[in-house]
Amino acid sequence: MDLASSTMVTAGWVLILCYAAIILYFVVRGAGQTKEMDDYALGSVMFSPTAVGLSLAASITSAATFIINPGFVALYGFSGVIALGLALPLATLGSLILFTKGFRNYGTTVKALSMADWIRKKYKSRRFGIFFGFLSLLLITFIVLICVGLTKVLSSTLNLPELYVLTAIVVFIFGYMMFGGANSMVYTNTIQAILMVIVAFVLLGSGYEHFSNGVTGFLDTLNAIDPKLTQITNESSFLFRGYFEIFIAPFIVGIAIVCQPHILTKSLLLKREEDVNRYLLVGISAQFLFFLVVIAGLYARISFSDLTINGEPLAMDGIVSAYVVKEFTVAVALLIVMGLISAGISTLESLIQSLSTSITNDIIQPLTNDSFFENDLLGLPAKLVYNRLVIVLMGAVTIFLSWQQLVNPKLSVGIFAQNGVYAYFSAAFVPILLGTFFKEVPKLAPIAASVTAVIVHFTVYYAQLGVPFFKADGENPGVAASLAIISAVIVGFSIYAAKSKSIQLRSAKTEPTALK
Repeated sequence: MDLASSTMVTAGWVLILCYAAIILYFVVRGAGQTKEMDDYALGSVMFSPTAVGLSLAASITSAATFIINPGFVALYGFSGVIALGLALPLATLGSLILFTKGFRNYGTTVKALSMADWIRKKYKSRRFGIFFGFLSLLLITFIVLICVGLTKVLSSTLNLPELYVLTAIVVFIFGYMMFGGANSMVYTNTIQAILMVIVAFVLLGSGYEHFSNGVTGFLDTLNAIDPKLTQITNESSFLFRGYFEIFIAPFIVGIAIVCQPHILTKSLLLKREEDVNRYLLVGISAQFLFFLVVIAGLYARISFSDLTINGEPLAMDGIVSAYVVKEFTVAVALLIVMGLISAGISTLESLIQSLSTSITNDIIQPLTNDSFFENDLLGLPAKLVYNRLVIVLMGAVTIFLSWQQLVNPKLSVGIFAQNGVYAYFSAAFVPILLGTFFKEVPKLAPIAASVTAVIVHFTVYYAQLGVPFFKADGENPGVAASLAIISAVIVGFSIYAAKSKSIQLRSAKTEPTALK
């Protein structure tokens, strides 16, 4: 089904080629300064805290925020706005403030290259680091989500088959990320974030006409389509059925969601402690605006009241793309398309950089002999060459999984991604929390907490276990993750408290002897 006019297709090609040229300019510039693996992971340039803050906001904001989540809101209304635009953002931004300084202080001290590297060095456990290296493979689900979102937007704009678009996206982005790393990523993320700020204002303002009769008139319009759209809960959804799924689960998930390698590790790019506050101010301000974009999903539902276009049903992941093509002039629509693409590419770049680093540094290196990385290959450090080969393999896996989600999704690729990503940060939360704020943490506490989180998350999700007294079960990945996080906190802190008490008792017994 062709949605775009020939004028939009032509203009779209011109704009996208220009966009690609700008990205490649910064990649070439960054590649020239990337001489070894440390440069690829953390950069070798003194970045402005404003630029890194915008890079942070762009990295957190993905195709989910601008493309997928508004689709959930279009389907389920205000219940989705509350969960995705209020409860989750407030917890996420608060948690970011709470964790950043402590995480960065230790990370810069030990020169951690990745989340798994940080955990390995903090708890002096090679096996725990390898465990998190393998656990980071779950983040491929997030990469798939972004690629599906980008494919939906570009195929609608250029009237091209989805498989061709998907392949081109993966080859181009994974290709240039083999070379630039952090040195180019901060610059490209800054440009992308500026575009996203403009587009966020355009999308949020695009529904102003629906408020001609005030907020009441807007609510009446939604009510006429479906009364459930204006209710706080929506029992027809398996994501927003009750207060646990709307308030509690998103808030718990939001607290832990920052414990992803492409988010917290962004602070390691700052070279000076005094830059942290401005970095947080810029990043959080931009990010809060981006979270509000889910409201545009309500405008899209008014535009497609029966969720069809030209008599054909709209897939949830394609609602925002269809809204943009239908409602805006060619010039404005292309501007928005650039913003939507930026939202996806910015996070995709960060995920490729952080995940490939983790696979190389936290899986391949610990499981091979040191000699494996000693000699140069092709005139480059072996570690850097193997990292590029890892990116090639990631690209192939991404194309395969993304195509499966395009032709056979379970409602949305968002569910597929949430299941993987939520399991990862549920396992990472307690180790990061204990390692950041507590001293002399027994190794058993974070290890037991992480294993518990993984087991609980997947058990609740696949067995679809329910939450007593609440209309919620594991079919919603957010419920599975929130229960996993709660379980991990109980296990981790119980062991920490027991070990601390044991140490105190031993100290008390030896004190009288010492005094004698």
